[in-house]
Amino acid sequence: MISKTGIHAALAMTVMAQLEPGEYAGASQIAREIGAPQNYLGKLLNTLSNAGLLQSQKGFGGGFRLAKPAKKISLFEVVEPIDRVSRWGGCFLGRHKCREDNPCAVHHRWKKIREEYLDFLRSTSIDDLVEKRVRL
Repeated sequence: MISKTGIHAALAMTVMAQLEPGEYAGASQIAREIGAPQNYLGKLLNTLSNAGLLQSQKGFGGGFRLAKPAKKISLFEVVEPIDRVSRWGGCFLGRHKCREDNPCAVHHRWKKIREEYLDFLRSTSIDDLVEKRVRL
């Protein structure tokens, strides 16, 4: 459902959600906490920063932190820049002419599942993950 990179992104966000106000965490620290390779995670954190979800600061005491409160960051916002889940709008079977008035064999079932999954991602915040103490 979510790629391994998407899972690492969500876990990294939960680490940063637990930082004290004004505190930054380095990519190496976060990588150790979630069990991800440091260089890979650094690039991933830059992607999330470019998406406006993180603030970054270079130099001593720098690193990354959330750009807004964890309860205002949805899981959808975290995985979208990585997995592009919003593009799941096409036909499950790859038909070009699949639509409501000309559905494929699984159109209505897939539409329901897709919409429920996307709703789940949109309605689940990083704060929800922290609250439930999501761990590896």
